[in-house]
Amino acid sequence: MNEIKLIDEHIFNTGPHEDALVFDAMLILNPGLANQVMWQKKTHAIVQQYGRKKLRAEIEAIHSKLFNEPDHQTFRQKIMRFFS
Repeated sequence: MNEIKLIDEHIFNTGPHEDALVFDAMLILNPGLANQVMWQKKTHAIVQQYGRKKLRAEIEAIHSKLFNEPDHQTFRQKIMRFFS
């Protein structure tokens, strides 16, 4: 767990400056660590992409509900007036 935290601090530049220097030295001394950093960056990117897709799906569901269901017709008309 500690290594994951150190890598995250390195990726996001959130740790103390001294720890960043130590981590840079660790990258030089441990070639496998650079590989771990790369995989952790990819993991963060996948999680972020999943979150965006999920949010996009939620927004689309709300849009569909507001603009297609008869219960929300007055709301839909008010919104359309903004663009007419």
